[in-house]
Formats: sequence, structure tokens, C-alpha cells
Amino acid sequence: MKKILIALFIGFSAFINAQNKISGKITDKDNNPIKGVNIFVSELHKSSETDENGAYSINNVPNGTIKITFTLIGFTSQNKTLLAQNGENKLDIVLEPTLFQMDEVIVATSFHKLQSQNVMKVDHESIKSLQQKGAVTLIEGIETLPGISQISTGASIGKPVIRGLSGNRVLVYSQGVRLENQQFGDEHGLGLNDAGVESVEIIKGPASLLYGSDALGGVLYFNPEKFAKSNTFEGDFSQKLFSNTLGSNTTLGAKASSENWKYLVRGSNSFHSDYKIADGNRVTNTRFNESDLKTGIGYSNSIFSSVLRYNFNKLDLGIPENGIAEQSSSSTPEYPKQAVTNHLLSLNSTLFFNTSKLDIDLGFISNNRSEFEDSEVANLKMKLNTLNYNLKYHLPKAGKLESIFGIQGMAQTNVNSGSEYLIPNANTKDFGVFGTANYEWNSSVLQAGIRFDNRNINTESYGVLGDEGSFEAVAKNYNSFNVSLGYKTDLTKEFTLRINVASGFRAPNLAELTSNGVHEGANRYEIGNSNLSTEQNMQTDLNLEYQNSHFEFFANGFYNKINNYIYLNPSAITIAGYDVFNYFQTNAKLYGGEFGVHFHPHPLDWLHFESSFETVTGEKQSRSLGSEFLPFIPANNWNNSLRAEFNIKNWLKDGFATLNVSNTFDQKKVSGFETYTDGYTLVNLGIGGQVTIWKTHFNFNINGNNLFNNSYVAHLSRLKNDGIPNIGRNIILGINFSL
Repeated sequence: MKKILIALFIGFSAFINAQNKISGKITDKDNNPIKGVNIFVSELHKSSETDENGAYSINNVPNGTIKITFTLIGFTSQNKTLLAQNGENKLDIVLEPTLFQMDEVIVATSFHKLQSQNVMKVDHESIKSLQQKGAVTLIEGIETLPGISQISTGASIGKPVIRGLSGNRVLVYSQGVRLENQQFGDEHGLGLNDAGVESVEIIKGPASLLYGSDALGGVLYFNPEKFAKSNTFEGDFSQKLFSNTLGSNTTLGAKASSENWKYLVRGSNSFHSDYKIADGNRVTNTRFNESDLKTGIGYSNSIFSSVLRYNFNKLDLGIPENGIAEQSSSSTPEYPKQAVTNHLLSLNSTLFFNTSKLDIDLGFISNNRSEFEDSEVANLKMKLNTLNYNLKYHLPKAGKLESIFGIQGMAQTNVNSGSEYLIPNANTKDFGVFGTANYEWNSSVLQAGIRFDNRNINTESYGVLGDEGSFEAVAKNYNSFNVSLGYKTDLTKEFTLRINVASGFRAPNLAELTSNGVHEGANRYEIGNSNLSTEQNMQTDLNLEYQNSHFEFFANGFYNKINNYIYLNPSAITIAGYDVFNYFQTNAKLYGGEFGVHFHPHPLDWLHFESSFETVTGEKQSRSLGSEFLPFIPANNWNNSLRAEFNIKNWLKDGFATLNVSNTFDQKKVSGFETYTDGYTLVNLGIGGQVTIWKTHFNFNINGNNLFNNSYVAHLSRLKNDGIPNIGRNIILGINFSL
């Protein structure tokens, strides 16, 4: 019996570690080998690189359909599908040169296609490129992308706005799971640090088919950094300094991989003083400190792949109430202030079944938010625990048809332990089921899907009904059906057309249903409405793209119709000296788009000119009031950049120099309780690259943002009502060493 068990164990071990292998050679069109091509199998979290002969290999791959991406700057990316079998599988690739940036695989959509193959237009940007722009925070970097804005409170708090929609209408995903951090609040920021994040993908428009409730306005999908290549170790250290806030950001990371196991750890710490405006004064108590830790461990073989990641984030920030008062260079927040800690644990796994596979994403998020008015005893303490799950079964491919069936859900609890309640204790449960299919022929793709969702909300009563801070118990059940249909085709070799029609929904959040008291961060008294219905929208998107060797053009237009749009409206009364705002519903519409060009003149291969324009208009539609503009709609913006890329002998590689001029126009299409905002122009400079000195390699970048120190007020700044300008000139120095 013992010999039989040993034999079975050896046989099972050999089975799960079957030495399936993919190998090949990568060349250009003249059959010259290409060195340094990155080969990535996302399902296995495995990567490799070609040697000087253009050769590569990926070991321990499962049987069945495998997607492999080949990328290198200066060449057109390729995303290949291979039916892997026992033994060695050969796959040779010919890459064609391109003068534009690499085509990236989009993870935020269903079928993980290259953007050039994707039905939906999704913006993709590396965090490295955002950091090269000298942004103080992650959301400030994202704001530079067309169609994206932020509702800001100084330099520390920023909420993403996608085509005029924000808050609970925009979902944030990190480490493959939904991030929940009381995002209904205006003064609740993104809750993510850019350390350990590789890239961001942005879906502009309803994505309820894949993500359920709250994806009515769009999704920010943050991809974590990749593990090290097989059998390698990597380490790095980076330091950034900010002149305006006297700020510092320090990051240290290390990662290693074998054929099967992968590990990484990254820590970051930053601190900033009050930001300085153009006249030299500092805006009191806009200072903040942030600590962040990210770790991960992964394992893959020929049967399954699994990655466990953990992210701890601690943010201490001041809440500005006194405008420009006592001047200080301290980075320690004063009262009133917030302390926010966030724990994010994710497990992302894939099980392979020859011709099909199952993706399992599990996440647990614990968000602890405390607010302190005048002492270290928190007046407001909220703990939000969220468990979410997402299972997607990829059916066997039938010819040119790919299809996915999935279930998705969430269980959430909110518990108060402070003396003040902003929202009541509550339980929220989500459940959704969906199916989607992708059919591709020649240069055309058709994609369609359908989904059903249920959200159940139960809250506890609190206090004496009628008194400030009291809540009546609420039990609500919301259902929604949603559909999506998209079509992409290449009209010519250079011209691509995309048309998408999709619906989305959002159930009312706890603040909208139950509020009854002063919202200190917003400086108003809010009264909820337990009779609110589900928001339901339908958006149509049209995307046109043209690209040849030296010129690229895009035009994205959208029309978004929202039924039962929830909004705050001021009343004619005050309570305890605060203006009272009530929650109402009406129909609304948003429309606009983004347009841009990228010119690469020949023979000046080192020069790039990019220009983009974005516009959005939001209107309420009421029978009694007629049309009225929606609040918090960003102003039109025209952004122009000139970028030079160069190398200098043997000591500077991948050098760049950029000049950016951003023109924001007047915003006069405002809601009844908003004021007009004047336009402004900002000039930004940047330079950087990889330096080699005595065999030591490091990357650097120097940025000058708002170089002419203009005084301006952004329309979506929450300090606008106090007449406080945004940040003045900021010089940023960044340096990164590979260890």
C-alpha cells in the first residue's frame, strides 16, 4: 500500500507540473532577430524576454487555449492565441515597426484583447508616464487624460469624475476587486497610492454588464505591478521631492520569481505641507501624510494559477476650514482632520480545463474612517467591511465565437462607533448574473451581453426620530436588467469605427436614502429620501480612429440619458446656521466627447505633437422646471503637448523633454447653487531619462507644473466657494534606482 501511495503521489506531482513549454523566435520583417521583446501570459502572471537571437521560452503552461502578448516600444504589439499541448509548442512572431506607442492588452473588458482589437474604446495609461508629469497624487495624474477630471479639496483629496459623473457613479477596481471606501462623500478621496500600480484603464460610460451597480458612469481599473520575470530578482528605490508642498515621497520595492513561485513587496511613505498659492501664502491645514504597503505571492502550474495580494494604506489629512490663516511648513495635520486606514486582500485565480477555464476573483476590504474635530477622540468613526466575489467561466471557443458566463456579488456592513453618525449602521448585499459573447470575423467584431442584478439594503434606526442625526430603519430591494451591444470594424487599414450602446444602473446609496444632519466636509445640512428609485441610464458611444505612420486622429462622441437621476438641491431654510439640502430625482442627459491628434513628422522621428479637446454638458430635465444644468460638470479643456525623445551617446537613454499647455475654458453652464468659473491656462515642462554613470543606471525626471505661477480656481474645487485658488508653481524632482 505504501508503494502504491508513493507511486500515486509521484504521478500526481508529475501531472500538476507537466513540462508544457511555449518557445519561438521573434524577428522583424527582414528576418532580423529582435532583442528585448516582452512576452507576457497574463493568466499565469508569467513574463519572459527575448535574447540577442530573438529567442524566448515560457515553461509550465497548461494544456488548452493560452493568450500571449508580445510588446516592445517601436513595434506593433501582438496578442496571439495558442492551443497548447503536451510537450513543446512553437510560436514564431514577426513584429512590424511603429512610430506610435505600444498597443496594450485591456484587462478591464471581458475578453482581454489588444485595444486595436477591442469593441469598446478604453483608455490605457502607464503609471510611469503619469509620474513623469509630476503629479502630487494618483488622481492628479489621471486628471491629465481626456474625459477625466477630479473634485478636489486642496492637494490631498481628489474624487474621479468621468464625463461629468462621480461619486458612487464611478467604480474603482484595484488588484482585480472592487474598492469600497465610503466613496459617496465629497471629501473622501480615491484611497489608492500609485506605488505598486503598473497602469490604469478607464471605461467611460456604463459598465454594469461586467461590474453591476455603481458602474453607471464608468470604471477606473488599476492593474498591479507585474511580478519579476522567471528565475530573476529585481529591486528598486525611488525618491520624489515637491517644492510647493515641501513634500517627499519614498518608495522601496523588491520582487523575485522562480518557474512556479512569485513574490513581491513594496513600501511607500509620503508627507506634504500646506500647499502654496500664487501669492506665496499657504492654504491652512491642506497638509497630509500617507503610508502604503503592497505585498503579493503567486503560484502557477499546468492546472491553475493563483495570486494573493495585500495592500495596507494609511492616510492622515487635514480638513481645511479657515482658508488662509496661520502659516506653517509643518506636515502634521491640525484639527479638524481625518484618519483613514484601508486593508485590501485579494485572491485572483484561474483554473484551466483544456478548452475552457474559470476565473475566480475574491476580495475583502476593510475601510476605517475617523474624523477629529478638536481632540484625539474621534467624533465620527465608520468601519466599512466588504466581501466581494466574481466568477467567470470562459466556455470553449466555438470557431470565431468566444463566450463568458459569470456571477458576481458583494456583502457589505457599515458600523458606527463614534458619537456622531453620518450614515446609519447598515447591511448591503449584491448579486448579479451575466453572459456575454464576442464574435470576430475578418477585421470586424460584434460583442453583446445581458445581465440581471439585485441589491438589498437594510439599515438600523438610531436616535430620536426628528432630531438631528437620527435615522429611521430602511429596508430596500432593487432589481435591474442591463444590456450591452458593441460593433468594431476597420473601414480601411488606417480607419477604425466603433459603435457601442449600453445600459447601466445605480441603486441609491446610504447617504441619499438616510442623511439627516450636518455634513461637515460639505458645510451643509443634508436630508435623505428613502423613496428614491434606481438610477437607470442608456449611453451611445461613437469612436472614430485614423492612424498611419506619422499621424493619428481620434474622435469620441457620447450621449448619456439617465432616468431618475439623484441630486442635491438647496431649500429655502436653514438648520443650526447651515443651509438645508434635500435629495430629489429627475431625468437627466449628458453629452459631449473627446477629440485629439498625434502628429509625428517625418524625418523628425524624435518629435511628437499631441493635442486633445474634451467637452461635456449635463442637463436636468424636469416637466416643472424645464431644462437646468447639472452640478459639478467640468469645464471644457484644450490640452497641447510637444514631446522630444532622444539618446545622448552612452550616458542618457530614453531621454525626453515635454512642453505642455493646458487651456481650461470658462464654465458658465452651472447648476442653480453654483457660480461661474473663469478660464485659465497652465504651462508645464518636463525632462528626464535613464542615466548611466560608471555602470550605475538610474532614471530621473524634473517637472515644472504651473510654471508661470498663475492664480486660478478650478470649477470642481471644493475650496472655490471660499475664493481659494488652486496650487501654484510646483517643481518636482524624481529619481529611481534599480538595485
